Amino acid sequence: MERPRFTDHLEAIKFICKDFWSELFKKQIDNLKTNHRGTFVLQDNKFRWLARMSIDPSTDNVSPLEDITSPTAESKAAQAMSMHLYFPCGIIRGALSNLGIPCAVSADISNLPACSFVVRIKA
Repeated sequence: MERPRFTDHLEAIKFICKDFWSELFKKQIDNLKTNHRGTFVLQDNKFRWLARMSIDPSTDNVSPLEDITSPTAESKAAQAMSMHLYFPCGIIRGALSNLGIPCAVSADISNLPACSFVVRIKA
């Protein structure tokens, strides 16, 4: 309320990385990258919601023809973990939308519990 409106997209993204993220997750975003053409990458090296996740080493969920190291088993695990990032993507998108910045947000898990959120500003 006390702050004036943001003059450019970078200021709004910095607000999300510092103040907004701190309120939600009790820490700031670890890294912010941009191409200065409307794409921003927010990286959190210890994302709280992924901190206790791991890939299940058991073979209970794998068919006898699949090996645990097979791409299909890994992709199934990655897909299951990425579903946990839909909600924070929506939070970022909603916050920016309320700041008057329409965007699309996607997430990527590099190695647990690190993840990155890619924000693409719509023209």
